[in-house]
Amino acid sequence: MKTPIGLAAWRLLAGLAAPLAPLLLRQRASRGKEDRARLNERLGIAGMARPDGKLIWVHGASVGESLSALPLIEKLLADGTKVLVTSGTVTSATIMKQRLPKGALHQFVPLDTPRAVARFLDHWRPDAGLFVESDLWPNLIQGAKARGVRLALVNARISARSAERWRFARKSMAALLGAFDVVLAQDEDFAARFRALGASKVHVAGSLKADAPPLTANDGALAALRQAIGARPVLLAAQTHPGEDETILPAHDLLRAHFPTLLTIIVPRHIERAPDIAMLCGARASVRRSSGEAITADTAIYIADTLGEMGLFYRLAPFCFIGATLVPMGGHNPLEPAALKCAVLAGPHTANAASAYDAVLSAQGFGRVHNSADIVREATRLLQDREAAAQAGDAAACGGATLSGAVDRTITALKTMLDARA
Repeated sequence: MKTPIGLAAWRLLAGLAAPLAPLLLRQRASRGKEDRARLNERLGIAGMARPDGKLIWVHGASVGESLSALPLIEKLLADGTKVLVTSGTVTSATIMKQRLPKGALHQFVPLDTPRAVARFLDHWRPDAGLFVESDLWPNLIQGAKARGVRLALVNARISARSAERWRFARKSMAALLGAFDVVLAQDEDFAARFRALGASKVHVAGSLKADAPPLTANDGALAALRQAIGARPVLLAAQTHPGEDETILPAHDLLRAHFPTLLTIIVPRHIERAPDIAMLCGARASVRRSSGEAITADTAIYIADTLGEMGLFYRLAPFCFIGATLVPMGGHNPLEPAALKCAVLAGPHTANAASAYDAVLSAQGFGRVHNSADIVREATRLLQDREAAAQAGDAAACGGATLSGAVDRTITALKTMLDARA
């Protein structure tokens, strides 16, 4: 099959740019965007030896994709398979160091240049490659396919906007999707978009996130925060983005008129935004967790700018607002708070996990918000009636549980793929 012009052009340009890669990586490292000690991995130079035996390679772009794959990785390891995990961000590498089960290996994904990809594949020689969600690197995918690596796109999703953009490069997208032996979509809407873009073997397996165990929390840290907060009511805004804090803070002000001791906890999706959030707080008394500042009776806003601690904050609040839903970004995972019986409030932009939001919010019977007034209305009701808040948390957990089973369906599909190519 002739390589589409778009993919051929990408390969040519990536090859021409390859000599500049070390300089680019050093510049990114100076800004904290790369791990300086592991830059060679981005050039395809392995940081460890390949283990003996069958090796399954799991690739997730960043934190969300990598975390969603954890239940699948645990299942693969339990079956005696060696697992290599790759991701592309410093944050994801940090989280994976904390969360990867024993026996799984982590490397940074190589830059998508022909030489870096070749080094990576020559060293690791994976038997199968599982790409999580939709992080599609042409040279990496085509290079793996050319070496006979069996490929699956798992937990697959693609937004309507992305699908529309790819229509302008339909032949290139069809060639990329055609490299996969199977595409396992999260729901039928995503599956339909992949089929329309040229994928052939598309099945609906559900979301891996529905099978993830509840987020963990350090017992000592949890006890310390509970003691500091005491009986104060809590408004939690989880994984917020620019444009959402500007809605949460006015809601906090309105709620304080009825709940004078209210503590609002803001957990930014990107912790480097903490100074901006502190500036937005203005005269509101705020402290930052990363600075070791304690919550006092005067603290109005607690900015939780640390990594890997969402499990703490979902345990501290009976309900939460989930970020990336008031701005058109598609929403973060509502199943994480639901699994901890933390009820969910979310804006209208939930396309990234539409099935999960529908299941959780339908079970609760409420939860859609569009502005500060909506948040104040729902928060007031839940803060006034603790029993109603607890019931909402139970309903959220039950709603999320209805989506389980994706890991087993994915494992079954992968075994079928491997058996067919054996």
